[in-house]
Amino acid sequence: MNLELRHLRVVCAIAETGSVTKAASTLGLAQPALTAQLQRIERTLGGALFERDRRGARPTALGELVLARARVLLPAMKGLQDEAARLAGAGVTPTRYRFGGVNSPILGRLVHRLGADQPQAQISTYASWSVDELAQLAAGGRLDFALVGACGDTTPSAEFGLRWREVAVDPVLVLLPRTHPLAGRAEVPLVELRRERWVAAPGDGCFGDCFAAACARAGFTPSKVYETDVRGCVDLVEAGEAVALCQATFRPPAELVTRRLAGVPLRWRLLLGWHPDSPAARHAGAVLEAAVAAYTDSLAAHPGYLAWLLGNPDFGVRRAGADPVAGGGGVRTGR
Repeated sequence: MNLELRHLRVVCAIAETGSVTKAASTLGLAQPALTAQLQRIERTLGGALFERDRRGARPTALGELVLARARVLLPAMKGLQDEAARLAGAGVTPTRYRFGGVNSPILGRLVHRLGADQPQAQISTYASWSVDELAQLAAGGRLDFALVGACGDTTPSAEFGLRWREVAVDPVLVLLPRTHPLAGRAEVPLVELRRERWVAAPGDGCFGDCFAAACARAGFTPSKVYETDVRGCVDLVEAGEAVALCQATFRPPAELVTRRLAGVPLRWRLLLGWHPDSPAARHAGAVLEAAVAAYTDSLAAHPGYLAWLLGNPDFGVRRAGADPVAGGGGVRTGR
């Protein structure tokens, strides 16, 4: 058997977890299959790589040697793959756009704008609940742009080296049944929702630290929180089982209404990200302009919110999204 990179990953996983069983879980393999694979690796290398007993698996001298080499080779190969992916796209023209995101309020309009301006453009989309996954794909050259949302002043992690620009910032609204006692108000104090059950889509976001902190400032702790997909969120609100947070440009079904939270205790920033060394970086300015225009287009369906924006210049598009956004805390894509 020839030794391959996947075999080195197995050795590293066992060393990092200290257990063949835990390594199998981490790698998504059955424990007997991983044990058999380890035995083949050891036969190839000519000796045992781990001492195994009830306390776990500890590297032998040979195992330490293999681990030392693996910890150099694996990051180097990952870097080579990422650089190769970027170089492979070096000749790509602006007629290919690969967007990542999930439930972005402007993705459809952005795709429409780019498609109308460039009918031959190859435009693809990829959905993920994880901002880190989208950032990693963009850093590795497998996505050109990521559309994500950031709660409050948080920003995506700087780990993947992406450049982020703000498209717009909106207050977070609450989604209520039309028959809800507070549905007749233009604004609802958060404290008056203290007895409600809540529902959220998976991932990081306003149901993390930001929402909990806003409720604490209002003097209460939120009760039960359901987690489901966006359609499930809408269904639970329609059934009167919960209320939900949503973006200002969310268009609810006829049975539901969106209402501003008094004092704007939660804000949601829409961000566009790309890797500065990628071919896509050359076209990022044009794509950012198209994203801002797509957001502006979305306001046409919300005349009441548009009127509110005119009196609240700290929201909506600010400086045409031109200012950089520094790296920082966790975020989620918008709903």
